[in-house]
Amino acid sequence: MPRIHVCSLQRLYETVRTTGAADVVTVIKAVTPVPRPEGIAPERHLVLNFSDITEPREGEVMAGEQDVAALVAFVTRWERARPLVIHCYAGVSRSTASAFIAACALRPDRTETEWAGHIRAVSPTATPNRHLAALGDDLLGRGGRMVDAIDAIGRGIDTFEGVPFALDIGAG
Repeated sequence: MPRIHVCSLQRLYETVRTTGAADVVTVIKAVTPVPRPEGIAPERHLVLNFSDITEPREGEVMAGEQDVAALVAFVTRWERARPLVIHCYAGVSRSTASAFIAACALRPDRTETEWAGHIRAVSPTATPNRHLAALGDDLLGRGGRMVDAIDAIGRGIDTFEGVPFALDIGAG
């Protein structure tokens, strides 16, 4: 079954190794170097560079429409024969929002509320970045439902590092 694994940078290499993932999405600030995991081809590693912020802040880079478009293009090319890993620095906000966007893009037959509820059920620390979710909502034409679903699950438990989790994507 196709799965998206979500984790922190600290758990990236272990997660790729133990899951047998062939594709990786890195969502992190450009100042944090992330060597491509062993066994991942360059064209199967998407790196998105922006800060974990929800409104403009001096010296920080906000996610933009082009970032979400690149994410959606990447995940829709994912062959789904082997897992996909999405990570950010802590595995709490940018990666969970990216996984949420990916799930909604790959399985439009499932509602935003279902995906957000599933994320909350498998990770008590998940706090999807609201700005990133809003960009995904706009790109996917979800009419605000993605943002509403994120708001409905609320903020996860405060933590330095998120609880890794997986989303079963299944056939769509």
